[in-house]
Amino acid sequence: MATADDVRRVALSLPQAIERLAWGMPTFRLEGGGRIFASLDDDDRVMGVKCPKEDREELIAAEPEKFFLRSGHDDNYAWVRVRLPALDGDDELYAILLDSWRQAAPRRLLAAHPELTQPPPA
Repeated sequence: MATADDVRRVALSLPQAIERLAWGMPTFRLEGGGRIFASLDDDDRVMGVKCPKEDREELIAAEPEKFFLRSGHDDNYAWVRVRLPALDGDDELYAILLDSWRQAAPRRLLAAHPELTQPPPA
């Protein structure tokens, strides 16, 4: 089970990641440009991450216990909500945060960290 402290630890381990309070909640973003790649909800049991709109429904349908949208606000953005207690540990949390970080990172940052842009060896 992942916690808000786990999210903070993993998110801040990614290159150029910083934490900043916005809308009354912790957000994790890239320094410089400020692109947000994750946020924690008020109760610290849910995080939001970047997810292409065209992938969200399939992800939610496959694992509704983990992924969901909040009606209204989430409809307009390429984000999905993640229930932290439903995650299967650090590996899954890292994979989700890394994917979101990759989506937010500019090309120059991705080029500087090729080890984070390639899938891990099988």
